[in-house]
Amino acid sequence: MFFDTHAHLDDEHFADDRELVIKRAREAGLQLIMNASCNLEACKKTIELTKKYDFIYGAVGIHPQDARDITEADFSELKELAGEEKIRAIGEMGLDYYWDDVPHDVQHQIFRRQINLAKEVKLPVIIHDREAHQDVFDILKEEGAQEVGGVMHCYSGSWEMAKEYIKLGFYISLGGPVTFKNGRKVQEIAKQVPLENLLIETDSPYLAPVPYRGKRNEPAYVVKTAEQIAHLKGIGVEVVAKATLENGKKLFNI
Repeated sequence: MFFDTHAHLDDEHFADDRELVIKRAREAGLQLIMNASCNLEACKKTIELTKKYDFIYGAVGIHPQDARDITEADFSELKELAGEEKIRAIGEMGLDYYWDDVPHDVQHQIFRRQINLAKEVKLPVIIHDREAHQDVFDILKEEGAQEVGGVMHCYSGSWEMAKEYIKLGFYISLGGPVTFKNGRKVQEIAKQVPLENLLIETDSPYLAPVPYRGKRNEPAYVVKTAEQIAHLKGIGVEVVAKATLENGKKLFNI
């Protein structure tokens, strides 16, 4: 019944037990997993996963921290990979101002190029935004990302900005931080976002929810995020699971 709309099962953290992790996801009630990519190597591994497991779909894209030295040949390859059967989004892409090792102008250029690629291949976008809230919003709007829609992955902005993204046709996705004791801001977002605009995710192997915080995250733990959102909204977890499953299927055309 659950849909983890953002995982990185291709990550080396799963090298020793990937099949067991995927088996645990199924046992926990996951119906679908969207595997997002950060670079071309990850894109190829994502495609391999989509071919091996019928309930895993994929996104291909360049993370802002992998945006340095991207060439025209790389974009041509990315476009080709986007045509694979079970690739249903471009991403993750966006801006990251927390780490300062990729110049902002380079991040902006690669972000804009990927939005336009998404429009060209008619796929939604998966957006990474870390400490770059206004610039991310402005670029999405300037480049007409509302034509394809998308999701704000692991959303960390304000409720006011979330409302603007919803107006653009974007979903708000929440992960492990909604369970953290210091996660009051994102918990307020969880209360406010209408179910029809909400997705859930793990971002595994990162940002594991309580009670696994500090450990390796995995798709099965998306259930803990759903439970916390249900608690905050005062509704049943099955209601959150069903709504976010249907939202994810709609966004990613599954």
